Amino acid sequence: MITPTLVEAVPDIATYRRLRHEAGMTDRPPCAAAAGLAGSLYSVIAFVDERAVGMARVIGDGGCFFQICDVAVVARRQGCGIGHALMTRLTNWLDENVCESAFVSLMADGESHRLYTRHGFEFSAPKAQGMVYPRRFRRRQ
Repeated sequence: MITPTLVEAVPDIATYRRLRHEAGMTDRPPCAAAAGLAGSLYSVIAFVDERAVGMARVIGDGGCFFQICDVAVVARRQGCGIGHALMTRLTNWLDENVCESAFVSLMADGESHRLYTRHGFEFSAPKAQGMVYPRRFRRRQ
């Protein structure tokens, strides 16, 4: 286990893109990253030896709907408790700042559901199914 230093801050664009890349996640172009980061409701960065090694964010409308996104830990630090520390900070913030009637969601890729279920998240199926709008497949004529 590694005890990271957690800082409540939004990462800059370069750090955001580096963390996503080093965690094996898809890249986001600088213009999209800038707009998305500006819309963060809550964000935490994990540091080890003064280097950012993880991050997690909450986005949403601030009242009814919240989504956890960008939970990223660089590959060489995965499995060391950093993701757990980030999720603990996010769920504490949600518990302290979000109305009980709010809908809080996330998309779990791969085996990440193991981390999220440890923090109280449940699968929504069969009551509801997660869906995406795959714009990358749409072409304007």
